[in-house]
Amino acid sequence: MGNAKLFLLKSRKKRLEQGHPWIYASEIDRLEGEAKAGDLVDVVNHQGRYLATGYWNPKSQITVRIVSYSPMEDMDGSYFRSRFEQCKEHRARFVNDSDCRLVYGEADYLPGLVVDRFGGVLVIQVLTLGMDARREAIVEQLVAVFQPKGIYERSDVGVRVLEGLEERTGVLYGDCPAIVEIVENGLKVEVDIVEGQKTGYFFDQRENRASIAPLMKGWGARSGIHLQSDPSLKDEDSDGGQDSLVPVNANGKVVTFPYWDGATVLECFAHTGSFTLHACKYGAKKVTCLDISEHAIDTARRNAERNGFTDRVEFVVADAFDYLRSQVKGLDERKQRGSGGVDTSKPLASAGRSWDVVILDPPAFAKTKSAVPGAIRGYKDINLQGMKLVNEGGYLVAASCSYHMKPELFLETIQDAAADAGKLLRLIEWRAAGKDHPQLLGVSEGHYLKFAVFEVRSK
Repeated sequence: MGNAKLFLLKSRKKRLEQGHPWIYASEIDRLEGEAKAGDLVDVVNHQGRYLATGYWNPKSQITVRIVSYSPMEDMDGSYFRSRFEQCKEHRARFVNDSDCRLVYGEADYLPGLVVDRFGGVLVIQVLTLGMDARREAIVEQLVAVFQPKGIYERSDVGVRVLEGLEERTGVLYGDCPAIVEIVENGLKVEVDIVEGQKTGYFFDQRENRASIAPLMKGWGARSGIHLQSDPSLKDEDSDGGQDSLVPVNANGKVVTFPYWDGATVLECFAHTGSFTLHACKYGAKKVTCLDISEHAIDTARRNAERNGFTDRVEFVVADAFDYLRSQVKGLDERKQRGSGGVDTSKPLASAGRSWDVVILDPPAFAKTKSAVPGAIRGYKDINLQGMKLVNEGGYLVAASCSYHMKPELFLETIQDAAADAGKLLRLIEWRAAGKDHPQLLGVSEGHYLKFAVFEVRSK
């Protein structure tokens, strides 16, 4: 019988032809034929020329989501199996860890479906009516392709309401323990698939977390520590029996602390401490792990314990904005005392600490376009305070997961913060989401994550 035909307006922008997989209600002229919400329709231009096939939902402003650029009449088991096999092949090629995002919606040509793998458990989000109507086939083919121990649904997201759907959570297949241990970049991480944020963990920063490795060492000289030969210790691996090098402090005493060359690090908005774990792995001397959620910090503490990092991490439950401001205030008070003319009998209002590396990875400040002005103020504030706490020549690691905060606007906001702070920033690294979060060219909505490393110096 064939699919109903959806005619597009002649005056529309040619976004579909450039690879964008969404058709908005404002682009549609008419529907010819019969179709229920969730059915496939053939999208044609105003002249009736075939362009693509997608599932439609007249209740949603995104009325059609494209699933194929060649005619097809059914999204059946063979369709999902083929797509999942492609997803599996891509991750096998580009992602070292088995724990990763397996299906990333539109970017994997499966709009409205997200699948993460945690240990042997798959956690899925079914975001649209078109995918929800094919839930049984999705689960069946996920089992066939990935052989999970269990599949758990975390479709507790507001976007389903826009699709006319209720939020859903629960076990869809097999055995799904609430707490699962995964491995990321060689680190053991606890994931709460039932109560954790989103699907339980943020895989998109995996490669960015690994990228901080060069920042974690090379700080011993600032403490007056240098390597010196010790004739009492011979390097057995060298042919000439050369003296081994040992770290020695300014007083000539041997330093026994193994992380003497490591950075001091502050991670704000730590969630479950993923950047903290990586900092410790790569040699940090001391890490301050901060989040406003006591539940998140409890998880971060357990993650530190399971990796043997407890002795190098201090955990703080506090609002990041308040904490950063209080530390800056303390630094300012110390500076004033150092210049004289201040009553030093009064205790300092706050500690006034600084760190070699400050990491700021906040939640999205701009979830809608109208929220951008407020987000700019938020990003400027935290980065302004954060860079003031970076030791001279240290590093600010700044991220934004707000899609509406465009890359150029994000950099401009940080630059404005640097000007107000009297700092010069040198951009060392600029990154986006990892390879298990591929991006479709022409789909700007997928380009949400910004990640930057800046060297910070005073003017």
